[in-house]
Amino acid sequence: MPLFWLRVAVVLYGIGLVYALLILVRRSDLLGRIALHAAGLAMVFHFVSLTEAFAAERTLLLASVHNSESLLAFVVMVGFMLVYWRYQTTTPGVFVFPLVFLLTFVSAMGGQKIVLATPLVRNGWIIAHIVMIFTGYAALVLSFGASLLYLVGERALKSKRPSGTLSKLPPLDTIDQIGYRSLLLGFPFMTLGLVAGSVVAQAKYGAVYFRDPKVLLSVLMWAVYVLMLYTRWNSGWRGRRAAYLATFAFLAAVVAWAANFFSVVHRFVSP
Repeated sequence: MPLFWLRVAVVLYGIGLVYALLILVRRSDLLGRIALHAAGLAMVFHFVSLTEAFAAERTLLLASVHNSESLLAFVVMVGFMLVYWRYQTTTPGVFVFPLVFLLTFVSAMGGQKIVLATPLVRNGWIIAHIVMIFTGYAALVLSFGASLLYLVGERALKSKRPSGTLSKLPPLDTIDQIGYRSLLLGFPFMTLGLVAGSVVAQAKYGAVYFRDPKVLLSVLMWAVYVLMLYTRWNSGWRGRRAAYLATFAFLAAVVAWAANFFSVVHRFVSP
């Protein structure tokens, strides 16, 4: 049943994907409202799927890469809904909807599961570690999406001939605030998630844990995160420079996630 509910969510997320594709050529407020309501309903089915999967096997969400991707997609959608609630704009969906659809679609394929090799996934601290890290990832996704919108909106403004959806983007200052506040929300979760994981893994693996490529890349990602916030607070970086830095942080997060496939501590394997 968890797979069935997830597939229902995929269909509903597909409406958001259609919206994201069509908005590139023309703006439709009606389609935007339909996509928003469909995404909200999809989140209900998605939550049911995650809950049933966790109830069936308490390590499933954490041990399986497919279910981890499903959880990440859900957290990203929660972040998107928070952005909509605060700013009343669906334009970040241009980036969020395709990503969420892709993650849930892959998770709903129902193929052979790829699981974490480490038994630490049963540890309660590791559960907290993964949930908090995923929240930090979701914040980076939203910040990256806002960065893309900012660069597109700035270019359209400079061209003095914005057309279609480009003429309906929120003010650049609003887009900039979405990216910045996403980082502010995600940073404590990212930091606490890394600390929780480090404490448990240090006790299990010792010093070798801190030489693991996944860990090193995660620390690099966190350092870029800190740099983004520092440049905003202390140097007043905004706009294009902040957008480029957010893009770099997102790429660092993607590389850190990919490192799971050759990490000793976080390695994914086929059972």
